This record gives sequence, structure tokens and C-alpha cells, in this order.
Amino acid sequence: MPIGSSTWKGTWKQGSGTISTINGSERIRCRVSYALSAANAVHQDLRCASDSYNFQVSSNIVDQGGTISGTWSEVTRQVSGNVSGRVGGGTIQAAVSGPGFTAGLSISTSGNRQSVTIQPSGGDIR
Repeated sequence: MPIGSSTWKGTWKQGSGTISTINGSERIRCRVSYALSAANAVHQDLRCASDSYNFQVSSNIVDQGGTISGTWSEVTRQVSGNVSGRVGGGTIQAAVSGPGFTAGLSISTSGNRQSVTIQPSGGDIR
């Protein structure tokens, strides 16, 4: 499904998740909203928080025939970077990069359920 389709429109709340750090792991809760900004583009706002960790990321993504690209910015740490990857069948597989930061991102949507996995490289988050 193209990233600008109604499949990606709306707000999702994460029910059960885990953030793993070098010191262990803890429960994290997330909320993400998607707003369609064009037939092939979406704006994403992602907010996640645990007892000791939080982040807020805004992204603007464009889908060009299944290849996605765009930008992101993290509000609390004031960093930004690029997103690139593929979209298809309700799934996004992407690479996220910025100054001193890279991560793999996987988002899968099926009906009223969404699964998000972020795997950073380096740093204290596992």
C-alpha cells in the first residue's frame, strides 16, 4: 500500500513494548499519528516514554513507487537526519540516519494493529 494511502492515516497507541539499554530493559509506551500531506506523502509524529527514557520524533516521508525518502527531527535532543527505504503491503522497511546515529526501522500495519521495531546501532539503546 502506498504511504499516502488511508492505511497510514490516523493515530496509534502502543499497548506493550520494551526498550532495552545497556543497563537492562523496561516497559515503554508510544503514540504515533500520521497525517497525509499529499497523495504520496505522510507526516508522522511519534512520542515514546518509559520510566527513564523518552523521545519525540517528527518525520516527513515521500513514497515514489515503493521507494521512500524523507527527513526526521527529534525534539528533545534537537537532532535531525534522513530516512530511506521501501514500502509495500502495509510494511515499511527503512534506514534512519543522523549525526552520530543510525537505526533500522520496521513498521507493519494489519487491520487495526501496528508493530514498530527500531534497532539503533551503537549508543546505550539496544
